[in-house]
Amino acid sequence: MSQRIRIKLKSYDHNLVDKSAEKIVKTVRNTGAVVSGPIPLPTQKKIFTVLRSPHVNKKAREQFQLATHNRMLDIYTNSSRTVDALSKLDLPSGVEVEIKA
Repeated sequence: MSQRIRIKLKSYDHNLVDKSAEKIVKTVRNTGAVVSGPIPLPTQKKIFTVLRSPHVNKKAREQFQLATHNRMLDIYTNSSRTVDALSKLDLPSGVEVEIKA
């Protein structure tokens, strides 16, 4: 029976997410597991609007945007070698990794 491992990656930098996903795919394929993905999930955007002036000019505003890029990987395996390889994998600190088995 094959076990499914779902990995979700989140980061503010899309290059960092893509490189981390490729690193995971390469590591998992070396162990002989089947990988589905990386699947790009919708980018979540947070927009902050602030006043440019601290005192007057209510109409003068500035907007800042914070985008969170997401990727999802599904790994199908029945060996523990894949889990060991994933636990030893070193990913950048700017990427949040969420694993569901």
